[in-house]
Amino acid sequence: MNTSTHPLITFIGGGNMASAIIGGLVRQGHPTSALQVVEPWDEQRAKLAQQFPGMTVLPAASADLQPSDLVVWAVKPQTFKEAALAAGPFLGQALHLSVAAGITSESMAGWLQTQRIVRAMPNTPALVGLGMTGLMARAAVSDADRALVERVVRTTGELVWVNVESDLDAVTAISGSGPAYVFYFLEAMRDAGAKMGLAPEVAQQLAIGTFLGAATLAQRSSDPLQTLRERVTSKGGTTYAAITSMESVGVKTKFEEALFAAQKRAEELGREFGK
Repeated sequence: MNTSTHPLITFIGGGNMASAIIGGLVRQGHPTSALQVVEPWDEQRAKLAQQFPGMTVLPAASADLQPSDLVVWAVKPQTFKEAALAAGPFLGQALHLSVAAGITSESMAGWLQTQRIVRAMPNTPALVGLGMTGLMARAAVSDADRALVERVVRTTGELVWVNVESDLDAVTAISGSGPAYVFYFLEAMRDAGAKMGLAPEVAQQLAIGTFLGAATLAQRSSDPLQTLRERVTSKGGTTYAAITSMESVGVKTKFEEALFAAQKRAEELGREFGK
């Protein structure tokens, strides 16, 4: 275990999520010399080396890897097992943090031969430091381990811990996949605004500003979401007309069904790629 101020952190996979975490760490003073990445794609490896000078960037796991305090698994679910079996022998007694959707900690424990595993479900706003990450730790993870994981994850935004691993499938459905739902509604608002005669870029600016403002208001207010909505919805007014239209075709019910579909798929990923 590294006893210096800066733990040695290894990333298996150097894509967008890994880059977001690395960028956050570096901005907070973590030296690139205490970071190493295994990234098989030549183009992405070159990009990482240019973006983070001094960081070790390897094409494959090997004896060249230094003993790590923490290993961040930022690989796709379908390649996790292969990556774990290839890298595991070179990672020693590290703490492991996975950001792969669906893959259970039980599967990881078998592949990596360790119980010190934390699962995380981040989301893409982590790329701008406004992520929301759900975390779950196995019983063998110590308080010090949790503190290290929090230190790393907080570089990308906020976090919440859940106690039951299956709850991460719900986290995946709500916040992991959630940015896509927001973009979907933003597209609809932009397109509707354009059909009403606004320039598309104006409609988009209005839509994004509205989502940002409403989310910030909800975050800062102690009032329930329903109360905040009702304050904007005067009976017989414009908002009432819009909400009534959505309710008449079951938008809320259909949206809830969509989230359950995402949760189910997260469960399926664990069974499909966790064997």
